[in-house]
Amino acid sequence: MSRLFSAALSVGLAAAGLAVATAPVASAAPCTDVDVPVARGTFEPGTLGFIVGDPVYQAVQNQLRPRSLSGYRVDYPADLGEPASVQKGNTDLVNHVKAQAAACPQQRFVLVGYSQGANVVDNSLGISSDGAVVGGPIVATIPAELAPRIAAVLLFGNPIRAIGRQVTGTYQSRTKDYCADGDPICQAGGANFLAHLSYGGDASDAAAFAASKF
Repeated sequence: MSRLFSAALSVGLAAAGLAVATAPVASAAPCTDVDVPVARGTFEPGTLGFIVGDPVYQAVQNQLRPRSLSGYRVDYPADLGEPASVQKGNTDLVNHVKAQAAACPQQRFVLVGYSQGANVVDNSLGISSDGAVVGGPIVATIPAELAPRIAAVLLFGNPIRAIGRQVTGTYQSRTKDYCADGDPICQAGGANFLAHLSYGGDASDAAAFAASKF
């Protein structure tokens, strides 16, 4: 399935034209009101992610004005050929949240993950993606004392859904998990690979959900 998906993703991105409108992104410096770490999908171009991260960041920014926002591109390979890709993203996301929380005591977070990046977020919340497409075991979790500062979690094309898992427990009520009909990455038996490229259309709805948690 991985090779087929890789080919479909390449075709889909070519069809989309790759007209990337980059969203502002910050490494870890500013103490903004809200930080938006984004774990992009496999091979996904763009500043925070052409398909999901960039449009979702812009939509969240629009919804949360006049609050100040910063974005963070989770540092990980997002590669099908890297066996520890998800674990590297898991580690980086948790380290980023911990560092930001320590540096900026009033800052809150909106976590965003797409495709393989959703696995990164799942693991960071303590929900294992092991056994899912491009998943892996948990190597780090956001400390319990920081959980109240995670305002919302936005997931798109989340591979754990195809194996019957979802975000439960502490973060369940703060999580919106999108799976387009026919998307084989998040829907068992799905066969429409182009559905996996459709999540930019959910940006406004996702941003409204996030805003409702503030």
